[in-house]
Amino acid sequence: MAEYLRPAFAIILPNLGGIAGGFITRKSIPNWYEHLNRPSWRPPNWAFGPVWTYLYSSMGYASYLVWRDGGGFDGEARLPLAVFGTQLALNWAWTPIFFGAKKLGLATIEVGALWGAILATIITFNPVNKTASYLLIPYLGWVSLASCLTFSIWKNNKDRRD
Repeated sequence: MAEYLRPAFAIILPNLGGIAGGFITRKSIPNWYEHLNRPSWRPPNWAFGPVWTYLYSSMGYASYLVWRDGGGFDGEARLPLAVFGTQLALNWAWTPIFFGAKKLGLATIEVGALWGAILATIITFNPVNKTASYLLIPYLGWVSLASCLTFSIWKNNKDRRD
């Protein structure tokens, strides 16, 4: 495989789940999400697409750096990449839980698990490639905000029946 295709594939992969989640989200925003009691400090809806595109791309590139410098799945990168895969699966699962199933309490628990998995990814990436771990810090920051937002929406809409 041409060397430039490996990082390109690593960047595209996380974005595929984001694109799939976008279809779920797009349907729920006008019919459900816009009618929830949401905090005033939430980011505007238009910000989520560009932010997630940047974050998915940076996490994909970070995974490539760890794969490259850690000997792939047969080297020291095995555990960090497994942790990365776990956090990516948790990331992709949040949207169907929140926007698809409209399970606000479960989404709150899930995003907490995602936050922990991102932190574990940063920690396991660091010995293999420090730049890769640093690339994930904005992701952790955004998911920290998303965690607070998810909790706030759950708390302010607990009695709602959809």
